[in-house]
Amino acid sequence: MTLLTDEIMAWVGSTDPEVTVEVTRRDIQKYSAATEQQAQCYLDGDEAPPMFIFNLFTEIPTMDELRSDGLARRRGGGPSLPLKRVMAGGTEIEIHRPIVAGDVLTSTRTLVGITEKQGRTGPLIFTEYHRVIVDAAGEPVMEERQTGIAR
Repeated sequence: MTLLTDEIMAWVGSTDPEVTVEVTRRDIQKYSAATEQQAQCYLDGDEAPPMFIFNLFTEIPTMDELRSDGLARRRGGGPSLPLKRVMAGGTEIEIHRPIVAGDVLTSTRTLVGITEKQGRTGPLIFTEYHRVIVDAAGEPVMEERQTGIAR
């Protein structure tokens, strides 16, 4: 018996609304300092480190939206899975060009797959998202494949 219902599987192929942000030198500098970057181009804000995009397109939660562990409560965007403990399963990034101050970037994220597997301690559900980031001219900047694991 599978945990993946037709309702859950219907989400495959769905795309979140596009999100557009403008990158500032100060954004890059703050992120670089917070993540203890060593390269001067990152610290000066000339170029963003690759993982800069990790939360770039996420809305900033209010205090009421935070759980007791400090993480934001789920805001939708994808199916509600029957397994509630979610872990990162990996991220692959393809960089087409560096992100620089002044870039206006648009992100499109699509759920490209949901699979169920049996683990040692029970069932696991894998979700795979593909994010495409383009600049104001529509030129590709970066692509990300992100896997989540629910158990």
